[in-house]
Amino acid sequence: MTENTNTLDRDTFNRLRRLYIIALGAIAISLITSQILIRQYLADQEDDSRLVNVAGRQRMLSQKLSKEALLLSLDQSDFQRRALEDTLLETKTDWERAHNALLIGDENLGLNPGNSPEISKMFEGIQPHFETIVSNTNSLIQLSKENIGDSLAFQSSVTNILSSSSEFLTKMEEIVNQYDFEAKEKVESLKQLELIITLFTLLVLLAEFLIIFWPSAKAMKASIRVLMEAEKKAIKMAKDADLLSQAKEKSVRELRALSQAMDQILLFARITPDGHITHIGDRFAKLVKFQKFNQNAKFSDVLTEQENERLTIDRIISENKKSGWQGELKATAPSGQDLWLDFSMIPFHSGEISELIIICLDITKRKEAQLEVQQLTKESFEEKMLQQNVLSRQIIENQENEQNRIAKDIHDGIGQMLTGLKYLLESVDLSEGEKAQVKLEKLKELTTNIIKGVRTATFNLTPPELKDYGIVPALTELTQELSKLTGKDIILMNKSDFNRRLDSLVEINLYRITQEAINNAIKYAESTLILVTISHSEKILSITIDDNGKGFDKKALKPKPDKDGGMGLTFMQERIKYINGRLFINSSPQKGTKVTLNIPLV
Repeated sequence: MTENTNTLDRDTFNRLRRLYIIALGAIAISLITSQILIRQYLADQEDDSRLVNVAGRQRMLSQKLSKEALLLSLDQSDFQRRALEDTLLETKTDWERAHNALLIGDENLGLNPGNSPEISKMFEGIQPHFETIVSNTNSLIQLSKENIGDSLAFQSSVTNILSSSSEFLTKMEEIVNQYDFEAKEKVESLKQLELIITLFTLLVLLAEFLIIFWPSAKAMKASIRVLMEAEKKAIKMAKDADLLSQAKEKSVRELRALSQAMDQILLFARITPDGHITHIGDRFAKLVKFQKFNQNAKFSDVLTEQENERLTIDRIISENKKSGWQGELKATAPSGQDLWLDFSMIPFHSGEISELIIICLDITKRKEAQLEVQQLTKESFEEKMLQQNVLSRQIIENQENEQNRIAKDIHDGIGQMLTGLKYLLESVDLSEGEKAQVKLEKLKELTTNIIKGVRTATFNLTPPELKDYGIVPALTELTQELSKLTGKDIILMNKSDFNRRLDSLVEINLYRITQEAINNAIKYAESTLILVTISHSEKILSITIDDNGKGFDKKALKPKPDKDGGMGLTFMQERIKYINGRLFINSSPQKGTKVTLNIPLV
């Protein structure tokens, strides 16, 4: 079947090759022929153009010769006559040369010999006039050189030249027209020849389609049909072969899977269901320092020398020899170091033979790293708890100090003013007149101070503007009140006209962080100007507290609170972290401090 198909393909290919060679040869011949003819025409056309050019020049020289002869007949000075004689002689020479070139050709002028019979006949008719002009021109030049220009012979030569020139120009015009006519006839002949070649080429292409391409397409279709039938038979044979090789393929897949598993693992062994070694890989043997001559040793004895570990391994093998087992297993290497294994035990049955395949990975380093990470995590947790305890203690102490401060402010300020108010009220006697009026004025002033003290105490706790109107009005009130109380220039600038309400927790934390930053600038920075700037974009709200104080060294900041303090910065960081914001502090000695708060708006 295959041999017949190959023979058919070979015969088809040879036939197509011959036909294609014939077709391409025909097209090539037509193209080469057309190119040769076109090139020949172009050469002839170039000769024709030269002939027309020289013929036109011949007419021009004839007119020039007549003009110069007429000028020579006029009265001239000797110098002018001699110049005209030379010019006339030169013109006659060029004229004769052009005439002879048109008759017999001239290589220097690029003219090939050979005219058509019509043109040759025209030149025979013009020849007498040519000879007359030549002879009279020679006589005219000779008579002029002999200084007898006023003789009858001289005037007769001029007259003969002028009359012959008129006839010569007329017949020369007919020759030029004949040259042009013959050139046009050549063009028409070339057009007809080109049309014939084009038709021939089209006929060749049509013949190629009918004789080559159409039969080739039919032959290819037949070949494809044969190939498709052969493919169907091959598919059927492949299915039959596949049914016969399924059992073999199953065994090959099992062996391939086992081989890939052995290639990918580091430690491999086979043991009997009661735990004795039947085979152990070189890497496993090298790890546990197993001697191959003791092939029937017990697997647990080879793996560890610790009795409790042996019992554990024997128990795992005994309990899971039918179902298999996977997990982490601890053993002791011969060097005494702990050995951690990622242990997999797989039951394997082949006929009457039953074995357990042991596949292990040495995870000792990974386990040691895990234990180290656990230890570090424990230490980090303990350190964090210690820091949290310090932070909690400081928070409680600050709360207690704040409560004591508020109690002291109320006792020393508001309490004393209320006591004075009580005594002053008791001493008022309306019957005393002016004295009673003075006491009433003092009562008004004292009442005003009490109200101011109460407002200051409540303002330091939670400003009502924050709850009622939001962060911007609250910060405006804060800066104005602190500016009045401290006498410092504390200015708030809302650059982007921010007026949105935020979550209450966000607003209170922003307020407390800003309050803490301003208080730090007042207490520690010795600043005279504090500028609070609010700006925002589509996604971020930014609050900046900038002072002109003495600044500080950022390296001296305590990153974590301890028993000696450092709680102000810690509170600010904890609060900004709580509202998912970011805190930036830029400062240097004698250059002021800039605190920036950024929180997301979306």
